[in-house]
Amino acid sequence: MDVTDQTMLTCSPRKNFKLCFFAFLKLCFLHIKGYLLCGLSGFRAGLDNALLCFNFLEDCGMYFPEVKNHPDKYLQRCPESVKKWLKQLKSAGKILLLITSSHSDYCRLLCEHILGNNFEEYFDIIITNALKPGFFSHTPNQRPFRTLENDEEQEALLSLDKPGWYSQGNAIQLCELLKKMTGKLDPKVVYFGDSMHSDIFPARHYSNWETVFILEELLGDKVAVPEEGESEPLEKKGKYEGDELKAPYSVSKQWGSFFMDRLPGLENAEEILVRTWSCKCISTYSTIAIPSLEAIADLPLDYRFTRFSSNRSATAGYYPSPPRVMLPSEESVTMK
Repeated sequence: MDVTDQTMLTCSPRKNFKLCFFAFLKLCFLHIKGYLLCGLSGFRAGLDNALLCFNFLEDCGMYFPEVKNHPDKYLQRCPESVKKWLKQLKSAGKILLLITSSHSDYCRLLCEHILGNNFEEYFDIIITNALKPGFFSHTPNQRPFRTLENDEEQEALLSLDKPGWYSQGNAIQLCELLKKMTGKLDPKVVYFGDSMHSDIFPARHYSNWETVFILEELLGDKVAVPEEGESEPLEKKGKYEGDELKAPYSVSKQWGSFFMDRLPGLENAEEILVRTWSCKCISTYSTIAIPSLEAIADLPLDYRFTRFSSNRSATAGYYPSPPRVMLPSEESVTMK
């Protein structure tokens, strides 16, 4: 395995990597377990109702009051292994950021329930109402940072001078703050997100950050189990490595795999397997892809992950293993 910085991703204490947690809902293992908007005539009506930010403050609508009154019904608490991992990263000198498009009051409700009342201690910088993906593409003039008082946005800031809790903002000014905090001209950022549209693509395309795609489909699509003789020492294994994953939901019988699709062959030739557009985006814009943070939380901080790369196979960056459907078989697999 290549160990150069250009082909591997590492969270070594000796390296100056920063971890940004942009996918708050996935980071904290938030799962909506049921339909909150039962009784509404259509999905659009429920979505419009849920997106009204003042509904949380005024406790109106159907979404926010339901989550407020019954958080255990809809939220899963963060595993202790992930909490421990966050503390280890911070103790090792990493700068941790939480960046979410949720407003500050809703973010606080979720964090207190999922991480605990001391959730702010896990992060150096918290940015709410980030309005991704525009957070990455807009300039400071288009979308400046703002301070907060009692969850209300205040005046725009010309620059960020210190860590803290901010609203809106842009990646350009955030990077300037990271330069001040680290003393580095080009601080390395490792960005965790669960949305290709709002997280992974813009972070790589506009900011050129390393990106870790948290992909639930890796749980739904069976993962190959390594040969026993090829397995790593126990202390180098993540939570799911070496064990067959149990899918929390079924792979769609109608749509098939998220990763591969079948195309009819020419004339009488057998059908072939090709990567889906979504699958191609994963290897193009992600450094690695993992099923959850829990899957890597028990790994040493200096564990080296194999990256996706144009000169490697299309499966190199999946951890702990590629989806089984992408592995070589008796069928012809076309990687275009």
